[in-house]
Amino acid sequence: MIKNKKILDRKNTALLMIDVQEKILNVILNKEELVKNTCKLIDGFRILNIPVFYTEQYPKGLGPTNEIIREHLSGIEPISKMSFSCNGAGDLFNQLKSKNISQVVVCGIESHVCVQQTVLDLLANEFQVNVAADAVSSRKETDLKISLERMNRNGAEITTVESILFELLSVAGTEEFKAISKIIK
Repeated sequence: MIKNKKILDRKNTALLMIDVQEKILNVILNKEELVKNTCKLIDGFRILNIPVFYTEQYPKGLGPTNEIIREHLSGIEPISKMSFSCNGAGDLFNQLKSKNISQVVVCGIESHVCVQQTVLDLLANEFQVNVAADAVSSRKETDLKISLERMNRNGAEITTVESILFELLSVAGTEEFKAISKIIK
């Protein structure tokens, strides 16, 4: 039987967390849920030994990534950027291609600016993009809703943290499954 090519495959997937910085986070809708779900994604990807990348928009002015999230990112360096899209974050897209990454899971803020522009650019560069709807947000509910709809219309898969992690696991009963199950609870 054929497996749907849209199902995430850990061999060619990476996580990209976009700009979850303190000064922006303070005005974001559902920020506690966003932080919690982002940490679940990071921890799950690390358990599964899947690459994790993260950006910071103008860190000199907007400060560092949220402290709680940074604890989960130990050993991974942020990629500083001035452009809204991560397409302008140095050679990030080339790094993804060089690691044979074809599927990118995206989380972060703000969904209607940096996240949306990055997703559209990833799609234009022939990546499959899965947006974790419960790990992205904006200041305004309308911006969040419209950006998720627009990204979906343009080909992004809109999904959830739990769905992403279980797709990457693919089977139950392993030590990784047990570790991921603890994260999800």
